[in-house]
Amino acid sequence: MDPDGPRFFDTHAHLNDPRLAEDLPAVLARADDAGVTDILVASYDLPSSRLALETVARHDGRPVALRAAVGIHPHDSRDADAAAMAELREMARTGAGTGTLPVAIGETGLDYHYDLSPRDVQRAVFRLHMEMARELDLPVIVHEREATEDSLRLMRDLHAEGRLRRVPGVFHCFGGSVETAKELMGLGFFLSFAGPVTFRNASRLLEVVKSIPPSRLLVETDCPYLTPVPHRGERNEPAFVELVARTVADLHGLSIETLCGIVRRNAETVFPRRR
Repeated sequence: MDPDGPRFFDTHAHLNDPRLAEDLPAVLARADDAGVTDILVASYDLPSSRLALETVARHDGRPVALRAAVGIHPHDSRDADAAAMAELREMARTGAGTGTLPVAIGETGLDYHYDLSPRDVQRAVFRLHMEMARELDLPVIVHEREATEDSLRLMRDLHAEGRLRRVPGVFHCFGGSVETAKELMGLGFFLSFAGPVTFRNASRLLEVVKSIPPSRLLVETDCPYLTPVPHRGERNEPAFVELVARTVADLHGLSIETLCGIVRRNAETVFPRRR
């Protein structure tokens, strides 16, 4: 790492995915070389949640500082029965014996593109995640695809019930409209952007990014998915978060160092370490 260079925070990476876990030390070494100092490991089911916690404990901040989130992706909502949710709550509350306390619940949300779980089940499990996050005073990492209205409806309802935290969390890999972004920010959410901002067909998304105040922006890789240009076709990994960050910085007319400083402050606001 260049000690004088920008320092990147990848706020959403699946280091617990088998495609990254198989050579994780090399992945982290490349991230360190690229100036990545912090990574949040997001989860998608119970095994990945436990692995996220174990990975953070095992690496103990070297060579990159890691944080974990635990949750069940909407694709797997059909498996989130009462026993599964109880196990998830124990992980979120205590770290379940791993020695690591997660900093967020997620990822959770709604995905109507593939409908791998019934929509009514997705909605019910999403609400359970939101209620757990409120109970444990943790932020949520929200995945939303082709389910904007139902996602907004839940957030409006929770807000009306007084059940949203002041900073509820983040809509990760945001791909919605300027209007949706404005409403979510009004509810306290941050918005995170990933590799799609570098894609050739991203003109609408770039307008959305430009509409977001830097004080509400986060950047991520969502690796091993959504590899940014010019590495399309390769496995994504945290070292590539620089490409996302530089695109976002350019859109806002900021230096990369300034953007990284803002993102770090935002990430610490959303995902503070638990003591």
